[in-house]
Amino acid sequence: MNKSLKFSKELEYIKSEKIKNACQKMIELLPDYFFEVPASSTGKYHPEYALGEGGLLRHTKAAVRIAYELLNDPCIGDKYTQDEKDLMIMALILHDGLKSGLNHEKYTRFDHPLLAAKFIRDNRESLSFNDKELELICTCIESHM
Repeated sequence: MNKSLKFSKELEYIKSEKIKNACQKMIELLPDYFFEVPASSTGKYHPEYALGEGGLLRHTKAAVRIAYELLNDPCIGDKYTQDEKDLMIMALILHDGLKSGLNHEKYTRFDHPLLAAKFIRDNRESLSFNDKELELICTCIESHM
């Protein structure tokens, strides 16, 4: 399965080829369950559209779309460079990438934001990010709860 095809529209939001390529690499490394499970293991913390098979993917795509719209509003988006916007979109695509851990545990891992950020840091060499870029994306992910 070419996992990044699931995010073809969202990847178009990223203008930087470097960041887009890095995001595609990370999407391909996500566990398969990410594309199949509901956004909430119990059904308590997400709206109905994000429940059921593929709910986590739908939740992620919705979050990315909302961020894209907000970042294109001059009142918000003008505060950031294009690369910062691209990194935030990448962070949203990956923010719940390890929601149930590396090996699909039954319930949501409370530390999944930290796991996802570590996952990115562990793959730093293949991403070609400088320290500032790496910290922006990881801080966005780590603080999403």
